[in-house]
Amino acid sequence: MLAPLDGFTVGVTADRRADEQAELLRRRGAEVVHGPVIRTLPLTDGAELAAATEAVIADPPDTLVALTGVGIRSWFEAADGHDRGDGLRAALHGATVIARGPKAAGALATVGLDASWRAPGESSAEVEAHLGTDLAGRCIAVQRDGAAEPYLARALAQAGARVVDVPVYRWVLPDDLAPATSLIAALADGGLDAVTFTSAAAISNLFAIAADTGGEALAEGVRDALRGSVLPVCVGPVSAARLAAHGVDRPVHPARWRLGPMVRCLAEALAPRRRVVALAGGAAVFQGTSVEVGTDVVSLSRREAQLLAALVDADGAVVGKDRLARTVWEPGTDPHVVEVTVARLRRRLGPAGDALQTVPRRGYRLAG
Repeated sequence: MLAPLDGFTVGVTADRRADEQAELLRRRGAEVVHGPVIRTLPLTDGAELAAATEAVIADPPDTLVALTGVGIRSWFEAADGHDRGDGLRAALHGATVIARGPKAAGALATVGLDASWRAPGESSAEVEAHLGTDLAGRCIAVQRDGAAEPYLARALAQAGARVVDVPVYRWVLPDDLAPATSLIAALADGGLDAVTFTSAAAISNLFAIAADTGGEALAEGVRDALRGSVLPVCVGPVSAARLAAHGVDRPVHPARWRLGPMVRCLAEALAPRRRVVALAGGAAVFQGTSVEVGTDVVSLSRREAQLLAALVDADGAVVGKDRLARTVWEPGTDPHVVEVTVARLRRRLGPAGDALQTVPRRGYRLAG
């Protein structure tokens, strides 16, 4: 029996926890294409973080905003490594602590700090709204996420607060862009069934890499694919909003914004692409590039699977060779390639291949 993601190819754009995500997908039968479009650059030994730590110790803030779990853990590990951990904990002991999400709250607990409030939607905008617009006289330390600019710290400063920006890591482009460009090419060419995003920054990087390597034509091809046959899957609404800002307003995301629920959400969203057709030899299940006929599972090429899907979607009607050539390949393709592919499909499907019928001078149909 086919697993939920048998026959489907999923692109993974993440760098952190990518192996864990890929394993979750493969357990459900998916083929995974990993092309990280982002890299996390640690700043734990940098002068910026050291200066921010000293500023917090010298003048303890009345409020600490923790944006990410990995950022809080890395900050305190760096402080401990430089014998400043006890001083940092003492400086923050009396502060009001705010967490953007549960991961940040959990990391705070591990370093001995309890969050008094957590943003329900895990967004910086909620944190900003919670703190208000009149912050005169307040001193606030903001543990920044990987953004290159201190957006939240800057907004709080504009509201009157004295702000210490704490940069712990930075999101940058990968050193090796080859895997990312391969994923982008497969995405634009329809070689993926779905692609996952676990950060908003990865989405911006995806389009930036596409534009840099293939111009606006490739970036638009990526956008068209994500609005068409390739399912975009986000870990949460923040990533989904960034995708919408790039013109893709149909992403799916789980109710609980974590890797496991995201993979389950992906499988559920692809389930309608599973087709069951009654053929002369019994029921056949078509799913991505896999076909289950009786107890046998046949793996098809993507072109073979697309041609078969076009005939299944026609619901027994005749589909002309020219139309199949345009649908599965591209305009101008020699229709002879359709004949070759149909012949290969018949051989691959065995007795069930007899359902692929040739209608002289008209085209092909799937009898069932």
